[in-house]
Amino acid sequence: MISISKLLCDLDAEGDGLRYDAADGSTKPQITATKQRRPVVVWNATRRCNLHCSHCYAGADLEAAPGEFSTAEAKTFLEQLAAYDVPVVLFSGGEPLVRDDLVELVDYAADLGLRPVLSSNGTLVTRENANALRDAGLQYAGISVDGLPERNDRFRGTDGAFEAAVRGIENCLEVGLKTGLRYTITEANAPDLEGVVNLLAEKGLDRFCFYHLDYGGRGAEIADADLSPSEKRDAVRRVADLTLEYHDRGEEIETLLVGNYADAAFLVEYAREEFGEAKARAVYDYLERNGGDPTGERIADVDYAGNVHLTQFWQGYSLGNVRDRPFGEIWDDESNPLLAALRNREEHLSGRCGDCRYRSICRGGSRLRALAATGDPFAPDPQCYLREDEVGRDGASPVAGGTAE
Repeated sequence: MISISKLLCDLDAEGDGLRYDAADGSTKPQITATKQRRPVVVWNATRRCNLHCSHCYAGADLEAAPGEFSTAEAKTFLEQLAAYDVPVVLFSGGEPLVRDDLVELVDYAADLGLRPVLSSNGTLVTRENANALRDAGLQYAGISVDGLPERNDRFRGTDGAFEAAVRGIENCLEVGLKTGLRYTITEANAPDLEGVVNLLAEKGLDRFCFYHLDYGGRGAEIADADLSPSEKRDAVRRVADLTLEYHDRGEEIETLLVGNYADAAFLVEYAREEFGEAKARAVYDYLERNGGDPTGERIADVDYAGNVHLTQFWQGYSLGNVRDRPFGEIWDDESNPLLAALRNREEHLSGRCGDCRYRSICRGGSRLRALAATGDPFAPDPQCYLREDEVGRDGASPVAGGTAE
């Protein structure tokens, strides 16, 4: 995740230590005091979902899938994460609220010292279960709204999904559960971007996660609905503009970009254009500490059956199963050639990614999109929207005072 609000507006957040090793300078209580050394783990607690979204990376369905963890197995898995010192476990799905034991598992995770957070479509969030999740130790709920009513409901395959998600957001806020809005942009819902951000502000939410489409699960089936690179650049610029506008009005909304590390390079260029070279240098320094695309390093996924994946979007490739070996052993096992290559990807990136001067803060962007588009996980990300003059292949640093790689 890339925090526009931190980089451009100096807005402190609880993830400053986790992302930028900047806990000491933050005014907010921190998730961790230092940059994460272990991955955030997304757990697809179930494949079952009450909706059928066109971009679902997990390929969720209305029926439960065979092999889902029992409550006891889920607790054993959470113990593995705690033993490995994972900082955050994200309960995802499918729709995690279809599990009858979700509150019990959140409570168990919290007791183990994990930070439990939730990714939900929001439609099943009642005041009662929001209150129970808060009391169990849930620290955050991210609720997806992918457009205004008509487009959101079409995207999610169910009439009334928008209104139900908004009620879920309201229920979370009413019980004091920290809540954010998640939005994945495609050609189908791009016209609603500003409307979604306005909804966020109207409801009193203070966190907005802008997702790029990754080409996994059903998302791969709608890759042709992704924005063109130039349209993507325009959308990210608009998110940056909106962030500054809200900040100037005194509304402290944390704005995060997810899924395309071309955004990191763009924000350096944007900062230079809007604020000058000193700001561009400061933004670049934060992003160097962040470390670029986290696939196979700072993010991991475990699906409903226990298979470990490089990210939540890369469900088609498994590193192993936690029923056979503990999560930490699987994650540390660099005998897996793809995992080892991703952790040393600078040696393998090709084309414009291979010699881009922003490589240290992007690290090639999405390797899954590259694989889906070309068959080569180290080819250029097809959704890199940087101009050739920004990529720069002369080895020069992109910021004053920097050093060439």
